[in-house]
Amino acid sequence: MARQKKPNLDSVTTINVDGSHFSPQPADVKGPFTSLRRWFGLILLVVYVALPWIQINGYPALFFDLAHRRFHLFGLTFLAQDLWLAFFVIAGLGLGLFYVTSLFGRLWCGWACPYTVFLEHIYRRIERWIDGDAAARRQLQKAPWTRSKLVKRVVKHSLFILVALVIANVFLSYFVSLSSLYEYVKRPPLENAKAFGVVMFLTLCLYFCFAWFREQFCIIMCPYGRIQSALTDENTMVIGYDGRRGEPRGKDRKGENSEAGDCVSCQRCVQVCPTGIDIRNGLQMECIGCAACVDACDAIMHRLKRPKGLIRYDSLEGLNGGKTRYLRPRVMVYTVALVVGFLAMIYLLSGLHSVFADVNRMNGQPYYVTDEGVRNQYQIRLMTKLNQATTFTIEVVDAPEGLVLSGFDQSITLEAQSEAVRPFLAMISKDQYTGQFELKLSIKSTPGDDELIKTVRFLGPSAYLLREKGVKEAGGKQTK
Repeated sequence: MARQKKPNLDSVTTINVDGSHFSPQPADVKGPFTSLRRWFGLILLVVYVALPWIQINGYPALFFDLAHRRFHLFGLTFLAQDLWLAFFVIAGLGLGLFYVTSLFGRLWCGWACPYTVFLEHIYRRIERWIDGDAAARRQLQKAPWTRSKLVKRVVKHSLFILVALVIANVFLSYFVSLSSLYEYVKRPPLENAKAFGVVMFLTLCLYFCFAWFREQFCIIMCPYGRIQSALTDENTMVIGYDGRRGEPRGKDRKGENSEAGDCVSCQRCVQVCPTGIDIRNGLQMECIGCAACVDACDAIMHRLKRPKGLIRYDSLEGLNGGKTRYLRPRVMVYTVALVVGFLAMIYLLSGLHSVFADVNRMNGQPYYVTDEGVRNQYQIRLMTKLNQATTFTIEVVDAPEGLVLSGFDQSITLEAQSEAVRPFLAMISKDQYTGQFELKLSIKSTPGDDELIKTVRFLGPSAYLLREKGVKEAGGKQTK
């Protein structure tokens, strides 16, 4: 069997001396941080499962309707044309994560990351329920294959696959809606091969990650652990060991060990760590800020009637006896950036409408000249985001005298969540034509009472050439 390394700062603890993977078996722990983290994780799990069920304005609270290129976000509906707003969402999430990291370190990793939430609050719970505590799991791992071990492994991994399948199906419901997902489930898999393939792929990936890969994802694949050193400084709140108080380590303070520190080398902080590190070695890349070691050490200190906080949330400056500065340049920069971005997003969202309209020139000649006058050909595209029928009323604003629109009704009604394209003609007589101008259309919708103003250029020849030299010399295409 491969020899396990002692936790150190020179190598990753979960890789054995021979390069094989060592899977830590963290012991269970009780304490205020652990209880709070479990409640918070439970809330996140409930939100993840409940969002597709919650209806707002006739749509799920969070629904990415890729088939119709519509995205519903807590009552707001975005079209594919609105995706540029995703820049503000992604940038805001990134800046928000930087902001939290600069203040509290990897709080996201240990408390809110979906990977951690699924692993710690579902998969490890299942494993402890079936295989027992940390000591029992290590003993079972080393034990030869027996009927009891085989049964436990089959039951555990069957539950792992089942949970992965549920997570994958919930994830798919964010893109196809629950009603569609229910129809998919009732039909043979090959009738919806794409959706079935997505669910199977996600299930296999989730099972692989949570049954075997586990903490290696946080250490090896997740880029956030790599960039945290660029986001934190000496005043960032992290989980650390107070070496001034804990060293030198000893089991008691009597007799020969009267100068010993508060740390009694019980190894409890190492036993409960999900990534297998020794926090007493200092801040490390593998630490996800879960605070399990804080609760474990506080329990030992309480039992020994010593002050808590030997391992605690504090800055490196505070652990070294200094004073933590919360207001510092990087925090102020992130704060200003977040506020500016938030205000810009609110301003842009306020300009969104429940309908969409666009006017474009049709393919072909830019304009046509007839005996009656100059003609341009356009098409108008209308779309409603509402979950009910919508009526559009179209009018010309500030039209030049003699301009006539034809080819479509000024009042167009669309069904819920539908769109339509209508061609139309704009013509003005030769006598009243004075040159190119802006054609402005007012498009009003009911319900919603939105008004969109769309402007398109009316093209034509020079008015002088048209009247004095004729159509051919004016450069137009003459039609009957």
